[in-house]
Amino acid sequence: MNKATIDFIKQWLFKANEDLLVIEKLTEFEIIATSSVCFHCQQAVEKFLKAFLIANGIDIKKTHNIEFLLSECSDIDKDFTNIDPKELSDFGVDVRYPGDMYIPDEKETLEYKNLAFEIKDFVENKIDEILKRE
Repeated sequence: MNKATIDFIKQWLFKANEDLLVIEKLTEFEIIATSSVCFHCQQAVEKFLKAFLIANGIDIKKTHNIEFLLSECSDIDKDFTNIDPKELSDFGVDVRYPGDMYIPDEKETLEYKNLAFEIKDFVENKIDEILKRE
């Protein structure tokens, strides 16, 4: 893997971790703006999964569908089949406008927050393994 590809992967991870910082701030003292928290959960997970695909030499498709990305990742590593994304894709870009936006409750928001952080650890460990082999 060349340096440019490694740098590109790191950029995806950086952006994903920025989304997690936003999640932390929006849930720091109390949970505010639940749909925004879940949007950033979806965005973070999408970026982590895309970073994994790039690390495996896969050209990423322009999609916000977490189930599709998990399927692509599962084709490479069967451990990804153990991830249940729940309805995380529903919080993607397509539902950011009034009329079609679902407002999750606090319990659901915390579930998605925990999921995003679990996927962060899972994917970053997988990418570290790949980079160590390079």
